Amino acid sequence: MRPFTPFFRNPHIATIAGDFWKRPAADPRYPVRRVIYPGEPGTRVLIEETRPPGTPRGEVFLVHGLEGSSRSGYMISMADALARAGFVAHRMNMRSCGGTEELTPTLYHSGLTADLRILLETFRAQGRGPLFIAGYSLGANMVLKLAGELGERGPELLAGVCAVSTPLDLQACVDAICKPSNWIYHRHFVRRLCTRYRRRHAAEPERYPLDGIDRVRTIPEFDDFCTARAFGFGTAANYYRTQSSLQFVPAIRVPTLLLQAADDPIIPFGIFKNGAVHSNPHVELVATPHGGHLGFISRRPPRFWADELLTAWISSQTLHAKGEQTTPLHRLDE
Repeated sequence: MRPFTPFFRNPHIATIAGDFWKRPAADPRYPVRRVIYPGEPGTRVLIEETRPPGTPRGEVFLVHGLEGSSRSGYMISMADALARAGFVAHRMNMRSCGGTEELTPTLYHSGLTADLRILLETFRAQGRGPLFIAGYSLGANMVLKLAGELGERGPELLAGVCAVSTPLDLQACVDAICKPSNWIYHRHFVRRLCTRYRRRHAAEPERYPLDGIDRVRTIPEFDDFCTARAFGFGTAANYYRTQSSLQFVPAIRVPTLLLQAADDPIIPFGIFKNGAVHSNPHVELVATPHGGHLGFISRRPPRFWADELLTAWISSQTLHAKGEQTTPLHRLDE
């Protein structure tokens, strides 16, 4: 696996570039179809599926970040990379994301793992696999939490887990994004969250009252106003405490890759020095000095280095399961 040579060393530029850098057009060899699957009772989940020709090597669920969707750039380019490597990619929309409000009566949160678990169980019952899950940012917290919740049962459903730019400690990450230096991200997310809430109010005004939404200026205020109230957490602080994936990492029993940039402006890198990350032999941390949040734009083509790394790692897990020789990843620094 080639080392990461960053195009940008400024973490904010790297983060913004990761969002706006033009992604390759979808490869016409790999058709995309939209499929709706059942989730928890009353909820259905929209998946955008990219399928390569022939018998696939495995199937990978991709889970987006806060206010993302199956159409987020990193989801599209990763699906294409997986298809080229022979994997089926399932780009999952969290509840109400990607224009799916009519498929569910609820919003989403970072620890809402039920729908993804049901999808894995459905696919396994159909004899499909090997199955992998890969999450980005908030979605990364979700996939790690699910792997920890499954515990010893994990290998029955999963061949591996990938987590990119993971807010392992939600409170620490919310504190970070509220810093003045991160105002551009913070303002964007608060505006998008409140807009989504107002759309839910328009459909169900009694369930989603507007009293107080105009006073929401921060993510903690939104989580106090909406997330904690809607999902029974009581307060935003309790939501962050109970849904942070860090406490679930010790219970993970499947191969797991964490990809994290040390200069991520939203996620304090000190979180990854926690013993829970390093004491679990199933968990591998690949840390780069630069890359920003979900950036990882390479100076040399191919530009989307995270796609390359995750695809190589997932491929190695399928080979390892067959007893074939694999090339280990290296911890990266400059």
